[in-house]
Amino acid sequence: MGKKKAIILDRDGTLIEDKNYAYKIEDFELLPGVIEGLKLLQNEFLFFIVTNQSGIGRGYYTVEDFHRFNNHLIKILKNENIDIIKTYFCPHLREDDCECRKPKTKFIDIINDEFNIDLNRSFVVGDHPSDIEFGMNAGCKTIFLTTGHGYKHLDEFESLGIKPTIICDNFLEAVKEIMKYL
Repeated sequence: MGKKKAIILDRDGTLIEDKNYAYKIEDFELLPGVIEGLKLLQNEFLFFIVTNQSGIGRGYYTVEDFHRFNNHLIKILKNENIDIIKTYFCPHLREDDCECRKPKTKFIDIINDEFNIDLNRSFVVGDHPSDIEFGMNAGCKTIFLTTGHGYKHLDEFESLGIKPTIICDNFLEAVKEIMKYL
């Protein structure tokens, strides 16, 4: 069987509203177009979530809080027949210099090893420059969303020396761009 294509999704600001360390189910809010967009892509791609969760390292919430909140997202998507294969998260602070915090590629390497992914035909979608650098470091195409914190970071790419494959204003627009590659 040939290699599979993946969409590797950031979570906060990409799939859900980024409400400053989102971990309470009552604060959960799916972004517009996410369900519709994922449904359009699900026959072509495997879906994964990779998210930096420094709120755990800062003591704002626990690993259990993260799982409870994330499981709520996974359940809502599953109720729409959308399957997130696996979620990977980094609980560390940037200062910890761990191996799992984006833009380091530990989690993409694990996904690739376990699921035999064609990274050149896969996409990383996120709202932070570290998401774009993460995808570029792994050889994926990248989509930068101006949702979440994205609009605040638009001017950082040049100074960082990185360039997203595509920049979009919302999730559905990103999906339409991805479909051009099919």
